[in-house]
Amino acid sequence: MINRRKFVSTLGKGAAASLFITACNSKEAPELILHDANIITSNPTQAKAQAIAISKGRIVAVGSNADILHLANGKTKKIKLSGKTITPGFIDAHSHPASSGRQHLRNVDCDLRSIKAIQDAFRDRSLKTPPGDWLSGFKYDDTKTAEGRYITRYDLDEVSTKHPIFIRHRGGHTAYVNSKALEMAGIDRNTADPDGGMIARDENGEATGFLKENAVELVGDLIPNEFTAKDNQAGVKLITEMMSKTGVTSVTDAYGSKELLQAYRDAYAADELSSRIYCMIGYFDIEDMIAQGMKTGDGDEWLRIGGMKITCDGSISERTARLSEPYKGRPNDYGIIVMDEEEIYSYAVKAHRAGWQIGIHANGDVGIDKSLNVYERLDAEFPREDPRFRLEHCTVINESLVQRIKALNAIPNPFSTYVYFHGEKMKEYGKERLEHMFAVRSFLDAGIKVTQTSDYPPGPFEPMMALQSSVTRTDMSGNVWGPSQKISIEEAIKVGTIHGAYASYEEDIKGSLEEGKLADLVVLEKDPTAVDPFSIIDIKVERTMVNGKWVYES
Repeated sequence: MINRRKFVSTLGKGAAASLFITACNSKEAPELILHDANIITSNPTQAKAQAIAISKGRIVAVGSNADILHLANGKTKKIKLSGKTITPGFIDAHSHPASSGRQHLRNVDCDLRSIKAIQDAFRDRSLKTPPGDWLSGFKYDDTKTAEGRYITRYDLDEVSTKHPIFIRHRGGHTAYVNSKALEMAGIDRNTADPDGGMIARDENGEATGFLKENAVELVGDLIPNEFTAKDNQAGVKLITEMMSKTGVTSVTDAYGSKELLQAYRDAYAADELSSRIYCMIGYFDIEDMIAQGMKTGDGDEWLRIGGMKITCDGSISERTARLSEPYKGRPNDYGIIVMDEEEIYSYAVKAHRAGWQIGIHANGDVGIDKSLNVYERLDAEFPREDPRFRLEHCTVINESLVQRIKALNAIPNPFSTYVYFHGEKMKEYGKERLEHMFAVRSFLDAGIKVTQTSDYPPGPFEPMMALQSSVTRTDMSGNVWGPSQKISIEEAIKVGTIHGAYASYEEDIKGSLEEGKLADLVVLEKDPTAVDPFSIIDIKVERTMVNGKWVYES
């Protein structure tokens, strides 16, 4: 029996090897059998089945109704699913659960459809907040408000001139602030743009309150971190519950920290995790983690330390990704490089030599090229067996980049819900470029294990939306973007399950439904392989199982 508290207090000290729990003794009857089901396994040697037997959090057997029911005894619980579909639990290979969870608890949710509605939400919050204290919001999206423009300092000044206001775009790379916040940061018409950032200005040279990339921190660094350890833990509990309801059973936190890792530890110790976590660590904490002897893979099947994360360029949803050709309608705008290649290398080489996996945020083709330069240099100078270099987002590609990714056996993690959810932004990239964006078809054809990701909050995390977006390449208004990158529904399910497990070195324990693997699965009301592809998003998740236990039942 694992002592959960003892484990979480020593996470990162080589615990993984000693914590592998085998399936129950093959002579014992299973604790649970799900039968009369349509099971999609993501196992190429047994693609479909009717029944699955489970004990002690593991899959004991998968097969026909007759074969699996034969294993039962009087103590075995049997659930007849009457033809409902079972898939492996979905793996969101790039998201931000801990940080978004605590924002849901404290900050104003700006996923609203007009600037007026956002103003009203902040007015309500200002009435409960002492003057001088910060008002913070998240999930604002400039293309989803009725006014069809960016929110400005003047819009926010109408809410309050006594509170500094800070709103982060749901993409995470830009922010919008009021005059009070600009004043506190010392930003005026004479303030220079920081390296890797931009202060937006009006025709008179005055700051509009719109801050891009590294300019965000000119204001963001002034906001006191008032989240307590209990807040962080509560945020983890909330967000993993939210994600498990949609069928997500494992999540990669793609920009964790020592603080957020502790939040996961605390939630795990309290038995409050509804999804498994692979926690990547931001480059800013990597030296301390290495000094403590921690590395990628430390932990157990519930909570594991992931790779080191670092950022090269900007955002797709905020149109700051660094491109080789300019944005449509903005002939002088190629996007932003946030950190140069040499600085990225300086962090990456330390992590790589210490046994860490590395993930570089690279959206535009220029950002991807620079990131691959770093990986190729590491591979040449300090070759290591199976480093599984990650390219976080890896959005705008070309054939040369694909071949370099394949040569490194690197793992691209593109946005899976963006075509559907962010379709109105795609016109700024153009239809021709969209044939080379979110390029899952190109990656699969090259034999590259591409994953399914949401990047939440930037993209919604619902797996059914991700499947429909990948299969149809059609947005919510019916516009088709990059049809050459369509994949089949069967391929999309594998991308969202077994490929996600591979990205975290866990393909031997999860990602498919087969004997000996973790009992993580989803029960769907309909078969996504049998419905109209444009109705996949409407398929309801009826139950979600993690470790043999139902964490969600509708």
